[in-house]
Amino acid sequence: MSNFLHLKTEQITAVPQILVTKMVTQALAEDIDQGDINALLIDEKEISKARVITREPMIMCGYDWVNEVFKQIDPKLQLHWYYHDGDKILANKTLFEVEGLARGILSAERNALNFLQMLSAVATKTREYIKAIEGTNCKILDTRKTIPGFRLAQKYAVTCGGGVNHRIGLFDAFLIKENHIAACNHSIIKAVEKAHEIAPHKLVEVEVENFDELNEALSAKADVIMLDNFSIEDMKKAVSIAKGQAQLEASGNISLDTIYAVAQTGVDFISIGALTKHIQAIDLSMRFF
Repeated sequence: MSNFLHLKTEQITAVPQILVTKMVTQALAEDIDQGDINALLIDEKEISKARVITREPMIMCGYDWVNEVFKQIDPKLQLHWYYHDGDKILANKTLFEVEGLARGILSAERNALNFLQMLSAVATKTREYIKAIEGTNCKILDTRKTIPGFRLAQKYAVTCGGGVNHRIGLFDAFLIKENHIAACNHSIIKAVEKAHEIAPHKLVEVEVENFDELNEALSAKADVIMLDNFSIEDMKKAVSIAKGQAQLEASGNISLDTIYAVAQTGVDFISIGALTKHIQAIDLSMRFF
């Protein structure tokens, strides 16, 4: 049987700088438009220093975006980082300091923190889920339930937290769901056969809702089978039925309270949409000193 991680798209361990630049440019255009009138309150020659502090424990992500924000605002601003992406940081620690013209620091502040607090939130939540299944062989996957325009950034944040990227989009792997099956004459076998014809080397995953569909997906030789909203007992039974013929992914209404029990069933993967869509920004603050 083919290995899931070998077949799938490479993990997002970095985001192309051209995309980071584009994201920052758009964010600054939204915020500053014709100019920052608030910055005009400050003398144009005023030099200041500021530090950014986290008010809660976090896994950091957003280094490149922060650097790009300050660079676009004022390339002469100097940043000194104490941490990097993927680092575990305690509450009340200084993440970085910035020195230069006060106007530029203030104009950059909000957007720099927006990127950093959101991406760090994804990385931090991912790490929470991974910690919750320690001692098992299961892996945590992300999904396509991302903020529009932030797909690669959020998936990068998942890897910073130690998670595994599922397919990046609709182009790099097949995920045959209920409506795809219905459109293929309600036949999982036909849908999988068609997928293999279209792209023989792409991963083929099938979502199933019961044991009849599970057996059909196994007969069709799907690479991965997603168990949609199976109970814990049914997941155990599915693992027993599959016997390694396909890798199994659990999905649907899985929380931090239930995830360890799911991982113990023997499934290979657990996909969590909440990693990228149910996030609460990390509490960061900038202080001049």
